[in-house]
Amino acid sequence: MKSFLTINDCTTDQLNELLTISHDLKKLYKNGGRDLCLAGKVLAMLFEKTSLRTRVSFQVAMYDLGGMAMYMKPEDIGVIGQREPARDMARVFARYVDGIMARTFSHETLIELDRWAHVPVINALSDWSHPCQAMADMMTIQEHLGRLEGLKLAYVGDGNNVARSLAFACARFKMTYAIASPAGYELDAETIDAANRIWPGCAEQTHDPVAAVKGADVIYTDTWVSMGQEAEKEKRVRDFAGFAVDENLMRNAPNAKVMHCLPAYRGYEISDGVAESPNSVIFDQAENRLHFQRGLLKKLLCRR
Repeated sequence: MKSFLTINDCTTDQLNELLTISHDLKKLYKNGGRDLCLAGKVLAMLFEKTSLRTRVSFQVAMYDLGGMAMYMKPEDIGVIGQREPARDMARVFARYVDGIMARTFSHETLIELDRWAHVPVINALSDWSHPCQAMADMMTIQEHLGRLEGLKLAYVGDGNNVARSLAFACARFKMTYAIASPAGYELDAETIDAANRIWPGCAEQTHDPVAAVKGADVIYTDTWVSMGQEAEKEKRVRDFAGFAVDENLMRNAPNAKVMHCLPAYRGYEISDGVAESPNSVIFDQAENRLHFQRGLLKKLLCRR
């Protein structure tokens, strides 16, 4: 496990190890302990697009482990591959730092960085995958429900990068995954098929949110308008009518935990009442971005 680009590249044993490390470090830090295993290490954080939780959680995680994080703003690097080839950037940064974290538009950029860098590369988000988010979500589900295997996660919304990473995570941990999206916004069939090859019967796609959430232990949603899709906002809001995680939908799974990877747009994909309800674990998810990324950084960088 040199790098962390997608969940489906990892084995279940590798993912369980990451969760164990993350839980252990969370307990250590909550109890006032410290693990300075990355003292003297430097992480380059490359951002093609802005972020709140991603930047803060990775930066704090590196500091917590005794290392340093170097933030490269979008205006510093532009779109990787346009200002200079990704292979050149990868080889230069690999001679300066101990690891590269990148938040990119194109997933191919991450693959290219990993191909040419001899240091670990971490996917902090791409158009195809958001593995750190999905693993922080798995960590949160474990904490609240005590297990992963055998649970049902229902995702209501756009078949985007988060939805894809959750499908693979559910398959690896032997969970059931139901995704409800409007016509034209479904998760691609290749991902559904791949998840079902990992764990037969894991994933199903529907256009009916009520059918998706019945029997769910967790209900998950995300913004209908991701970064870069602002010009489509009015159309997307119309197309997603009826796909909000609100009080009416929650009546079909009243005990389910509610998750959202943030930022949340209240009154669109989720109601304010549901987001602030006792069922909501949204802010535990956000916190666990820090704890999972701390564990991931220890696993990838401590051995170097």
